[in-house]
Amino acid sequence: MTLSVAPLHMVTRFAPSPTGLLHVGHGWSALMGHDMARAAGGAFRLRIEDIDGTRSRPDHVAGIIADLTWLGVAWDGDIIFQSQRLDAYEAVLERLRGQGLLYPCFCTRTDIQASLTAPHGPEGPVYPGTCRGLGDAERARRIAAGEAHAWRIDMGKAVARVGTLEWEDHPSPVRTDPAAGRAGLVKAAPLGHGDIVLARKDAPASYHLSCTLDDAAMGVTHVLRGDDLRGATDVHRLLQALLDLPSPAYVHHPLLAGPDGRRLAKRSGSIALAQLRAQGVDPAALAADLRAGRFPVGIGLASA
Repeated sequence: MTLSVAPLHMVTRFAPSPTGLLHVGHGWSALMGHDMARAAGGAFRLRIEDIDGTRSRPDHVAGIIADLTWLGVAWDGDIIFQSQRLDAYEAVLERLRGQGLLYPCFCTRTDIQASLTAPHGPEGPVYPGTCRGLGDAERARRIAAGEAHAWRIDMGKAVARVGTLEWEDHPSPVRTDPAAGRAGLVKAAPLGHGDIVLARKDAPASYHLSCTLDDAAMGVTHVLRGDDLRGATDVHRLLQALLDLPSPAYVHHPLLAGPDGRRLAKRSGSIALAQLRAQGVDPAALAADLRAGRFPVGIGLASA
């Protein structure tokens, strides 16, 4: 499962969040990223996305390291922890605020879901822009009063500033279609996401912001991740353009599903690598099976 691409120095990464046990799908994705870098003579990095203070746990960090080591996935350099990069996120947020591209949002999820005007985008209901029109005085008053708020990007302003964008798409090597392995350019469509959150009420940065900044800081040239994050690439390309960051190539692979047809997920009790470790499964045999597209009984590719 390798891509026929040969950059000067390929850098891939695996970036799990320590909010639960890694399942078979995580192991499969990590192996693909690892093997893609090794085949090109490049580097494979590990990042722990641990800024969700309510769900991230140190024992899950230890579990991630143990699972990857057991599976034979070796990374290069130090592990990057997002919790150690909070100053970098805040500096960029301040930069975007200074450019007039961010505004505070005091709405709750219930408020947004209750809005009859909220259309749906790639990630669910699109924010209807309720707080975009608040005056500076009201925003300052509510912030000073300690009212909980997130920071959203004014997507219309941001897109107007950068214009038309594209990102480089490498179809997943596990697909069997004729285009597999052939790169192409995809026109980014960030407007469809609406005014997304870049700093959450309960976390110092959103996935979109932290992921984009970290990939650039780590020198990642090829981002390999699941199909469920394909839409997010439009947003990440926008942020790269706004912040003068390089844009890596992207590889989105199919997800795995269980016997019920539902995608594997930490919260649904999917087969965990730790469980297989405890059962005495041979890790070399498991890695060989995953590389060959052979999965444990009941697991297969999810429907597109």
